[in-house]
Amino acid sequence: MSTPKTMSIDGVDYIRADSVKNQKTNTDGLEYVIVRGDRSGVFAGFLAAGDNSKTVTLLECRRLWYWSGASSISQIAESGVSKPDKCKFPASVSKAQITDVIEILYATQNAYESIKGVPVWKS
Repeated sequence: MSTPKTMSIDGVDYIRADSVKNQKTNTDGLEYVIVRGDRSGVFAGFLAAGDNSKTVTLLECRRLWYWSGASSISQIAESGVSKPDKCKFPASVSKAQITDVIEILYATQNAYESIKGVPVWKS
């Protein structure tokens, strides 16, 4: 007997999670940045779009909730963090729009590798 791939409940079709292929977001040619929001916090990701109204779109976006081993986000953008196991960076989301941008810092390759290497924080 085969397992159904779709199901309909109250006229809404659902598909099995294991039948969906995760597609990698294309970040080729995009710059990796750290963005500070006025109220939303600090984020790191690939800058996909931005405009003059303080709004940016980030791909593979990760919130930098708490960090250790860097004195500021400027230092994180330059060299990353030296204590990755003490940082609290949740899992990345494939796409995010930050609407209260007050600062954008362009990160080095070392910073990108450092942020990417911080274990996913879960509460």
